[in-house]
Amino acid sequence: MSRIKIDLPDSFPFTTTIPIRITDINYGGHTGNDTILSIIHEARIQFLKSKGYTEMELAGVGMIMADVGIEFKSELFYGDIVTASVVVANFSKVSFDVYYKLEKALRQADGDKIMLVAAAKTGMVCYDYKNKKIVALPEEAKVRLMS
Repeated sequence: MSRIKIDLPDSFPFTTTIPIRITDINYGGHTGNDTILSIIHEARIQFLKSKGYTEMELAGVGMIMADVGIEFKSELFYGDIVTASVVVANFSKVSFDVYYKLEKALRQADGDKIMLVAAAKTGMVCYDYKNKKIVALPEEAKVRLMS
């Protein structure tokens, strides 16, 4: 069976940190796949906020997730701090992709190491929630998201 492979961009202009809470831990003693999806959602919301936007207000339009891919690399445990990096790419007339790199620091005797926890990509489509239809991506939003 083939596996999802997320090719991450080289540069991520936005980074935030997200702590792992006890409620993020599943019966296996680590975070579950639903938690990783929640973390990338939180990272996207913080990224949009840094640009002056929300998912419901993107230069006059909303947005809706059309697809998501997550490549799991390592476990997260209670107390870990995730560094979530975000960048946008692949703009079309009505959509764009958001890439996420989730990492954690490992404390080791020979110095800290950074470990990739997950790579992810979401396809975001501009959407008019009132009229329930896909709409064009505003040029203002495209410019601001890339800056």
